[in-house]
Amino acid sequence: MTDSPDASPHDDAVRAETVRRLERAMGALGTAAVAQMEQRLSWFRSMSAEDRSWVGLVAQSGVAAFVDWFKNPHRGRPAIAVEVFGTAPRELIRSVSLQQTVEMVRVVIDVVESRVSELAAPGGEQQLREAMLRYSREVAFSTARIYARAAEARGAWDARLEALIVDALLHGNREEGLQTWGASLGWSRIPVIAIAGLLGDQDAEETLEDLRSHARRAGHDVLAGVQGDRVVVVVGVNEKNASDPMGAATPLAGLFGPGPVVVGPPIYDLSAANQSARAAVDGLRAAPGWPDAPRPVAAEDLLPERALNGDPAARRTLIEEVYQPLRDAGTPLLDTLSVYLEHASSLESTARMLFVHPNTVRYRLSRVAELTGYVPTDGRGSFVLRVALTLGRLADTP
Repeated sequence: MTDSPDASPHDDAVRAETVRRLERAMGALGTAAVAQMEQRLSWFRSMSAEDRSWVGLVAQSGVAAFVDWFKNPHRGRPAIAVEVFGTAPRELIRSVSLQQTVEMVRVVIDVVESRVSELAAPGGEQQLREAMLRYSREVAFSTARIYARAAEARGAWDARLEALIVDALLHGNREEGLQTWGASLGWSRIPVIAIAGLLGDQDAEETLEDLRSHARRAGHDVLAGVQGDRVVVVVGVNEKNASDPMGAATPLAGLFGPGPVVVGPPIYDLSAANQSARAAVDGLRAAPGWPDAPRPVAAEDLLPERALNGDPAARRTLIEEVYQPLRDAGTPLLDTLSVYLEHASSLESTARMLFVHPNTVRYRLSRVAELTGYVPTDGRGSFVLRVALTLGRLADTP
């Protein structure tokens, strides 16, 4: 090749003349490259004036770096990252994508190629074309490396920020900053649900990456973090599943380790998502109390286990939403349910104890189901009602 160290004196003379021509044309080449970008690249035209000026400076630096490298062929590989991209601020990488950078480089190369006949000394056309080919290849490699490093750094920052948000949600602090943090990660979807499960013997990073990728492919926003042996995922549910948050959580359940997977209640504001996260984690702690629970299971379906495990929020919910409506509905309803539960859920025994007809018992039990959402004749429903009645009575005791 003409760039080899064994080039003849004639080649060196031709190169020297080409360098002089290139140096005289550097300013014009940079200006022409920017003009071509304006004409050919719609994304360049839509950029801010400041970003366009930085891109123009990069183009000028690219031309100058090529001329300097062409002038000194024995230097080896050009230091593209420093000489070209080092002129622009780090933030420019966020404004210009890798594909757009490739298009920009292509325009600069096209501008120089279109003027090879006037830029190269007589007999130096092939020498200049070969040098441009090598240089453009180095620019492409360096560009890819720069964007790869930026993506790696961005990914590491996102992971740290996600972990910080998840920690804040679980511990209930810095709630005023959650909306801002979420916005920095592109968070925009509601409702928000939290999903908690165990890591098991799975690799933490692989598990988090699988959860993120599956959630994003489904169109959800997602934050994920590991807390000891526990994995917590916060999902901004897409519009398709907005009315069925559990449907959004179900496909993700299989990515957790063995054991229960608990889904917190839907919340319609990221800054209040700690309510869902706490419920999911409290439910995960209490889930062993219900071995036959579905996977995933809603945290609200674990209210009695959570209450027995010392969760004050679950106790309060059972008292306010189950016991108090029954108490306020009158003594007959509450007494009927109490006797029914104490007598092995037998309609006839309850009717005899209360001196009423079995149909009266049936009616009152149906009213209990209407008021609370729990069916006394169902095994799980009767358990929830029994715990709620016990907690309510304790709360009413002076």
